[in-house]
Amino acid sequence: MSRFVRFEQFGGPEVLSVVNVEPPRPGPGQVRVQVRVAGLNPVDHKIFAGGPTAEKHGARLPSGVGNDFSGIVDQVGEGVTSLRPGDAVFGGARHRAQADFVVVDADRVLRKPERLTIEQAGALDISGRAAWATVQAVRVAADDTVLVSAAAGGVGLLACQLALATGATVIGTASLRNHDFLRSIGVVPVEYGEGLAERVRDASRGRVTAVLDYNGAETIDAGLALGVHGSRINTIVARGHASEHGIGGVGGQAASLDNLLELAELIAGGSIVLPIDSVFPIQRVAEAYTRLSLGHTRGKSILVTE
Repeated sequence: MSRFVRFEQFGGPEVLSVVNVEPPRPGPGQVRVQVRVAGLNPVDHKIFAGGPTAEKHGARLPSGVGNDFSGIVDQVGEGVTSLRPGDAVFGGARHRAQADFVVVDADRVLRKPERLTIEQAGALDISGRAAWATVQAVRVAADDTVLVSAAAGGVGLLACQLALATGATVIGTASLRNHDFLRSIGVVPVEYGEGLAERVRDASRGRVTAVLDYNGAETIDAGLALGVHGSRINTIVARGHASEHGIGGVGGQAASLDNLLELAELIAGGSIVLPIDSVFPIQRVAEAYTRLSLGHTRGKSILVTE
C-alpha cells in the first residue's frame, strides 16, 4: 500500500486526509515516480475549497490533491527508453502529486538538473511556468520599470528575478518581513494596502511601464492609476477584474516544458534563488495548507514523504 492525499468533500484544509491505496502501475509510455517532494500552491487550496476553480480544473469527488512533484523513477512502462529506474525527475500531475507514487507520461517529466535540490524541483512546476509565461506576456525589457505583486511568494519571486535578468527595474509588493530579502536580490520593496499607487509612484519616480499581478485587484488598480496600458498588465488571480479593463490573463499554460527546464537550470546555477519557506511531512498536509493560507511566505512550501 502507499499513501495518497485525498478529500471527499469540499471545504478547508480539514477535509484533507492521508489514505492508503494500491500503488499505481505505469502503462505504455508512462513512468512511475516515487515522490520525494510535493509542492503546495494557492490554487490547490482553491480547488479543494470547491466552486469555480474546482470546476475549471475538473475536480471530481473524491479527489487527490496537488500538482508539483519531484522524485525518483522506480518503474517504466512499455516503450519508454528516455528514462530508467533511478533517474531523478520533476514535473506536474494535477490532483495526484501528493502521494508516495505518481504515474505520468514519460514525455511530461523533466530530468532534475544535478545542482537543483530535490526540494526546489518539487516546488517548481506551477510557479515556474507561471512566472516564465507572465514575464513573457508583458514583454519585459531593459528599459522597463515593472510592478510585481506578492513579490516574495512562489510565482512573484521567480518573476521578479526573470524581469531583473532583462535589465529592468523591479518594484515588488510584500510584507515588511520580506523587504530586506527582496532588497538583497535587487528588488525595490513596497508595502501592500491603502496608498499603494502613491508608494509605487515614489519608489519608481513616477515611471511604471508594466505590471505583473499575483495578488489581486489592488495591484491592477495601482497600475492603471500610474498610467500603465492594459496590454502591459497581466494577472493570474483577478481575471474577472482584469477583463473589465482589457488586461491580460496569461498563466502557466503558456509556458513549455523547455521553458521550465531552462528556469530550473538557472536556479541550479545560482543565478535565480528559490527559497523553501516551510517543510511538512505528508501526514501534516492539512497543517501545511493552513500555513500557506496565512500568506506572507518567502518562496515555496512543500510536503516530504520521508
